[in-house]
Amino acid sequence: MLAPPFPFKSGLQRFLVVSALFATAFSAQSAQSEQRLPNFVILFADDLGYGDLGCYGHPTIRTPNLDRMAAEGLRFTDFYSAASVCTPSRAALLTGRYPVRNGMCSDTRRVLFPDSAGGLPQDETTLAEALKTKGYATACIGKWHLGHLPQYLPTRNGFDYYFGLPYSNDMDRVADAKLGRSIFLDPKVEYWKVPLLQNAKMIEQPAHQPSLTRRYTAEAIKFIGQNRSKPFLLYVPYAFPHVPLFASDRFAGQSPRGLYGDVVEEMDWSAGEIMASIRKEGIAEHTLVFFSSDNGPWLLFNEQGGSAGLLREGKGSTWEGGMRVPGLAWWPGKIKAGAVSRDLACTMDIFSTCLSLAGASPPSDREIDGVDLGPVLFGKGKGRRDLFFYYRDTQLYAVRKGPFKAHFMTRAGYGDEKAETHDRPLLFHLGHDPAEKFDVAKDHPDVLADLAKEVERHRTAVVRGPLQLEERIKSN
Repeated sequence: MLAPPFPFKSGLQRFLVVSALFATAFSAQSAQSEQRLPNFVILFADDLGYGDLGCYGHPTIRTPNLDRMAAEGLRFTDFYSAASVCTPSRAALLTGRYPVRNGMCSDTRRVLFPDSAGGLPQDETTLAEALKTKGYATACIGKWHLGHLPQYLPTRNGFDYYFGLPYSNDMDRVADAKLGRSIFLDPKVEYWKVPLLQNAKMIEQPAHQPSLTRRYTAEAIKFIGQNRSKPFLLYVPYAFPHVPLFASDRFAGQSPRGLYGDVVEEMDWSAGEIMASIRKEGIAEHTLVFFSSDNGPWLLFNEQGGSAGLLREGKGSTWEGGMRVPGLAWWPGKIKAGAVSRDLACTMDIFSTCLSLAGASPPSDREIDGVDLGPVLFGKGKGRRDLFFYYRDTQLYAVRKGPFKAHFMTRAGYGDEKAETHDRPLLFHLGHDPAEKFDVAKDHPDVLADLAKEVERHRTAVVRGPLQLEERIKSN
């Protein structure tokens, strides 16, 4: 007769050995869990203002899911987009670089249009491409706006899967031009013929905009379920609240804030569904979620636009309302619940933070403007960002260092007003005066001198990329 594999002499001995085996297995499983690379989810609103969420003080827009994200995670008070309009801000988010470096900006055509021939340069490294080197599954579900020609689509920039609009939902307009801006007061799907793509294939034109948020959410949840056992990057750039505004039947007419509120509340529902899926799949402790906006609110559209709260101006400008945006981060067990950070941070930092956490190397042959937010997120120390430069298209308009912001040029976001150059820069203490009402330049000549030196150092070091937004597709 063969001897048993474990010749136990007593029941106690058997119990001790089996317990040791279970403990070893559990320890190995825990070690494997600790070694697992984190998932990254980026939820990115379009034209959402600093004051448009409940957790940032809005009195009538109901955002319980994003408010919960803030309560369970970290809320930034001084979080910025790297540009005040769509295309350059998205290029900055995905490359960790100011748009002036990658050429995704222009003084004449501020964003890409359906007749644009350019897009994100092939030699730029996106967050998705960098994470692919570490085995990440990647998806972009939503508005792209970094080039609609085949060579510029997400699937050519590191994303395994794409579902969404190639550019803004107000483009490809077919409504009678004589109707002017009135089409935004009572928007209809047939007024625009913007296409909906799946990977590189058009599957719908015009896109049925009232169902976009719901469909994006379903696609995101499907991707999470398919990739729960491996590290993934999920980038969800929503189509809204960029005009024209559309909400599904469930949300239309429900918000005290009107149509704009309907749209934001549906986006909040979407964020809640995506985070619920992360919890359901048992991967919350492995997943870092960011929420932010590509720029400030489009004030030009009055009630169809959002609010920057107490901040000055909105989309298109380098005043605070144009570029300071909501910023939330959530990672159960890693980020302290209810944390609030007043450290300076921006969307470009998401690039550097994700690469650092994944152990991926950033490109070494170019300047990366993002910094690792790890110390701030995990309560280990102060933020690593000392400076933020405010660009309007290709021009440097302002700089912030600490609480002080100097404006060398100012201009409204939109309209006929020309840029005003200030021989003596305007200076605001954003801690005391976030609304930028009180110029304190005469009281702080030393601060102005220091900021001027920082700007000169920055300008000297910037290598500008070839402009991508100005070339148009040649007609036959």
